[in-house]
Amino acid sequence: MFALFPYIVLFPLIGFAVLGLFGKKFKSEKLVGIIGSGTVGLSFLTAAAIFIHMLGLAPDQRKEIVELFTWISTFTGTSSSLSVSIAYQIDQLSILMVLVVTGVGFLIHVYSIGYMHGDPGFWKFFAYLNLFIFMMLNLVMGSNFLLMFLGWEGVGLCSYLLIGFWHERKFETGGYKPGTATTSDAAKKAFIVNRIGDFGFLIGMFLIFTKFGSLDFDTVFNRAAVLSVGGGVMFWITLLLFVGATGKSAQIPLFVWLPDAMAGPTPVSALIHAATMVTAGVYMVARCSVLFALSPETLQIVAIIGALTAIFAATMGLVQNDIKKVLAYSTVSQLGYMFMAMGVAAFTAGIFHLVTHAFFKALLFLGSGAVIHAMHEEQDIQKMGGLKAYMPTTYKTFLVGAIAIAGIFPFAGFFSKDEILWKAFSSDYGSVFLWLAGVLGAALTAFYMFRLVSLTFEGKERFDHKHVHPHEAPKTMTVPLMVLGALSVVGGFIGIPESLFVGNAIEHWLEPVFAKANDKLSIGYHSPSAMEYILMILSLGIAVGAIYAARTMYMKRTEIAEGLKSRFAGLHKLLWNKYYVDEAYDVSVVTPTVKLSESLLWKGVDVSIIDRLVNGSAKLINFLAGYVRRIQTGVAQMYAVVFVGGILVVIAWIVFR
Repeated sequence: MFALFPYIVLFPLIGFAVLGLFGKKFKSEKLVGIIGSGTVGLSFLTAAAIFIHMLGLAPDQRKEIVELFTWISTFTGTSSSLSVSIAYQIDQLSILMVLVVTGVGFLIHVYSIGYMHGDPGFWKFFAYLNLFIFMMLNLVMGSNFLLMFLGWEGVGLCSYLLIGFWHERKFETGGYKPGTATTSDAAKKAFIVNRIGDFGFLIGMFLIFTKFGSLDFDTVFNRAAVLSVGGGVMFWITLLLFVGATGKSAQIPLFVWLPDAMAGPTPVSALIHAATMVTAGVYMVARCSVLFALSPETLQIVAIIGALTAIFAATMGLVQNDIKKVLAYSTVSQLGYMFMAMGVAAFTAGIFHLVTHAFFKALLFLGSGAVIHAMHEEQDIQKMGGLKAYMPTTYKTFLVGAIAIAGIFPFAGFFSKDEILWKAFSSDYGSVFLWLAGVLGAALTAFYMFRLVSLTFEGKERFDHKHVHPHEAPKTMTVPLMVLGALSVVGGFIGIPESLFVGNAIEHWLEPVFAKANDKLSIGYHSPSAMEYILMILSLGIAVGAIYAARTMYMKRTEIAEGLKSRFAGLHKLLWNKYYVDEAYDVSVVTPTVKLSESLLWKGVDVSIIDRLVNGSAKLINFLAGYVRRIQTGVAQMYAVVFVGGILVVIAWIVFR
């Protein structure tokens, strides 16, 4: 059964190749949709079969590496020889990630059939989606850092292709100024910002090879497990790996690309934000848990950055009016929760939230796409309202997603959010301050999500009926919404905490993966306590209160919201303009880089040196040619004189030498 594991990667690659080479010739969108969705569906079914097989095995038999062929091999006769294979690692963590990537990815592919109907690049869009899934699967299935990095860079490339898919369209960049940027500008921004983080990842890999003499996970992690103290090099290895994670998973200070990524088609937003690219950093930290366990200082940095990002992004989500940007800042905030869990050494809790977040965030993005589709590309929630009468299925499923992300019992988000909050409070690597940050982030999340629900689906209608005729989305779009809605309700049951006297299934499933890290950190299972119940009820009560406040302010007493906006106009402007982080980067990084490039690289090096060398060599040849061409007179007698003179010179040289 494990021999089938590589086929999970192969199917999307076949879909990409077929659609990329022949998709333009296919006249039927249905055929393109079947190929694009079917290949990912086959990957999911294969993964599900392997998962079921693994359930019947003992925990120590659930891991295997399937090697296909040697990729890179160097031999120097020293310990620095490098050998890297195209090999895939099957274990509890990789199969869980594969199920999320292919399962949610399949639903997004099916949804895209309806959403992208009539687009001239329909075949190209599905080819890019298949390539995206292929790259993400390499990232989570690879058995070594280099293959992971291949997938890591691959999803970066695919994000560039998909965010800029409608490359000539304009989009609103935010703030009080109208947007003049194109979607290709957003794609470039995502690509470049991610390269900054990827550079950190690359240097981290160099240090790993220097320290452990290998890039294979098993070799590196086994050698790390016998170390008693990490030392300074482990701090730099883990910190540089985390720099890579801040870029890919949009954490402070490299989060600025993700809100602008909303310029792409909505299925792309769902794919990037829910199941694939942005979760890569969280997965990478979890996979390298034993390395991070050797550097508690880095864990502390991870926890603090995660907590700050969770609050920072949530405050910006409070005032956004673009339906997709509210969800974008929500994604940044929820990723902060996951990293906070990683930072307090609650690795399972972070992966648990990654799974549940994939369900309800994909649901919310796809629901927003259905709204945009029905509103003829309108994304401003201030121009909506009352849509639940026209889109009952979308409304109900979107409401389920909002309740789940708000952390209301018994929806999926409640269990994963509460697990993170409890570990942030009770872990030896947590603190009351981290718990307070998490609770504040949860309150803000519940508030802005139900602000979004209230302004979009409820209250009075604020759209122009002459130009907009809202309607329910087709079945290809609503069926994935219903499936994701069901998962958002029951998905949390895989992680019911021990305190509720039910075995935490996901924690026990992942226990062997994090055993080495837990041994280093002396972390074990905690016993249920009254404090856990108190904190659980408290966080739930705060979320319910935030929901009530949002519905009151935006449905019953709208003057409260307007009054607060006027009273705190400066703060509102600050949040609306995203704390002017983009402007700060523009002044401190972008503009100086452009000017330096123009003055030093272009004028100083390119024009003054390279161009002068090239142009100067041409002028020199032209100058010499002016004299040489005088020999070419066209007079035969002159040529004869030259030949004879040459012969005489040769004879003289032979005689007198």
